[in-house]
Amino acid sequence: MAEIEPKLTGFLAAGEHRVFYELHGEGGRETVCLLNGLAMHTKAWYGFVPELTDRWDVVLYDYLGQGESSSPDEPVTVPQLAGHLASILDELGIERLHPVGISYGGFVALDFARLFPDRLGKLILSGILLSRERQFQMYQDLSLRFYHSGPEAFEIYTHYLYEKIFGEPFLRTVPPETLEEMRQRFHERYAHRVHSLVRLTEAQDPFFDGLEDRLDEYRAVTAPTLVVAGDQDRAIPVWQQEKLLDVFPNSRMEVIPGAGHVVYLEQKERFFGLVRNFLGGN
Repeated sequence: MAEIEPKLTGFLAAGEHRVFYELHGEGGRETVCLLNGLAMHTKAWYGFVPELTDRWDVVLYDYLGQGESSSPDEPVTVPQLAGHLASILDELGIERLHPVGISYGGFVALDFARLFPDRLGKLILSGILLSRERQFQMYQDLSLRFYHSGPEAFEIYTHYLYEKIFGEPFLRTVPPETLEEMRQRFHERYAHRVHSLVRLTEAQDPFFDGLEDRLDEYRAVTAPTLVVAGDQDRAIPVWQQEKLLDVFPNSRMEVIPGAGHVVYLEQKERFFGLVRNFLGGN
């Protein structure tokens, strides 16, 4: 694979902090934003950007606490992260965007759609929910207990996380040493700034606390919406993701057999084939 080089990079000033972003492609075309999962950073997308840049420009950015962005140990909110994306678009001179929200990035995509509907093209969501689920709350609470329990517990958590997010077919085809390399990179990225994971995870509480009051705002989003779920997703099961179809009036769902939570990675060709067809269609 050819080395990936952004067309440009920059930092958005966010008060005392800086938010890192990249633009890939030629510039001046319809634009897609691949929104990070909780523990990702922009370079985690480099193996996937070429799936889109023949036809679309691609924006990537690190939330506060990720990658090259500032990592303050202070509260952050999902609307704040969506606002950073809108401000990045202003700096790049981009009027409209097709957000692709993966896992935690789905929260950001949902609030971008709610808060900036005039800047929304089409919306793609995967591995995310928009309903209160006790199961998800328990998963979040357990993650926070690991984060707060010191270095040894955090290392155990990285094993637990990688056991949970993938489907069985992917785990059967990927060598154990490759999975271990992935886990080690995640551990090294956050072992000395676990507070960043804590702050991003805690941002889910106010998101869900006010959800019922905001549901009509999400229902008002009429943009074409595609939900892509793996049928073996144990983090956000298909039945939770299906509820998105009751919120967004112009939505449909594709369920990928054999995929877990990280569909774009486990079934790359299938996932990006769906994305391309959806973005390129009427």
